[in-house]
Order: sequence, then structure tokens, then C-alpha cells
Amino acid sequence: MSARVATMFLGLWLFVSTFLWPHTAGQFSNTWIVGVLAVAFSVVAMAFPVARYLNTALALWLFASVWLLPGRSVATAWNNALVAVALFAFSLVSSREVSGRGPVRGTL
Repeated sequence: MSARVATMFLGLWLFVSTFLWPHTAGQFSNTWIVGVLAVAFSVVAMAFPVARYLNTALALWLFASVWLLPGRSVATAWNNALVAVALFAFSLVSSREVSGRGPVRGTL
């Protein structure tokens, strides 16, 4: 669950960062939309863990968009690339938690 919360905060940061420094029109739209989608996908993944892979795909797009969309600010490029890497990593973390209940394998 903590990985889903982390991806939610990354999405919120991405959305807020849209308004903190200059973006081209394409970067502006891309950044806030990806931020909103990251939050939405994180919320959905809390109920349906397989939905975390939507954030994996979103992270890949965000990383690629750093080079595919025309840029205006180096800060935007670095921010989006770093958020994409973190979003990618957290999206691959499973939501399953190991419980202390039940027999341990290999014991009688």
C-alpha cells in the first residue's frame, strides 16, 4: 500500500510542478495530465493491484516525453525524468504484504 501512496504523491508533485516553472504548451498539458492520471491510477491500484501497471506505462511515456516534446526549461526535463524513474520503480512494487500467520514452508 505504501508504494501506491508514494505514486499518488509523485502524481500530485507532477501536477503542482506544472505551475512552478516555464513549460511549452505540450509539456504543460502532458505534465498536468500525467500527474492527474498517476493519482487516479494509484487510487484504483489500491483496490485492484494489477492496475499499478497503468502507472508503469505512464512512467514510460513521461520519460519518453522528455525527449519527444519540445522543451523550454531544463528544470522541467529533469523533474519529469526523475519523477518518471521513481514512478516506474514504485509501480513495480507489489502490494502484497507478508503476514506472520500460517505455517512456514518446510516445517512439520
